[in-house]
Amino acid sequence: QVQLVESGGGLVQPGGSLRLSCAASGNILSFNIMGWYRQAPGKQRELVARISYFGSSFYADSVKGRFTISRDIANNTMTLQMSSLKPEDTAVYFCNAVADQDYWGQGTQVTVSS
Repeated sequence: QVQLVESGGGLVQPGGSLRLSCAASGNILSFNIMGWYRQAPGKQRELVARISYFGSSFYADSVKGRFTISRDIANNTMTLQMSSLKPEDTAVYFCNAVADQDYWGQGTQVTVSS
């Protein structure tokens, strides 16, 4: 059974940075796609960024130029470097991996507030 564990969330001031990590229990090259989603209170879960097996990345317009998704294949981790954070980035962030099915982490809270 695949397990995804997120870490790195927290409270940050507007304009600040955070780095989220997602540790997978298995070889991340077994996934077709890995990505980060977020869900703010009262809103639907939305795609933030994803990275394919071949390493190509995609970003939501709202985070383009501020967030960077990457993989560390040797350590089976995926990261999301977030900078120039805004209050509207406040949400629970979830790690997702797609193979034979969708796998999800438990989520990590990111709060952007002064």
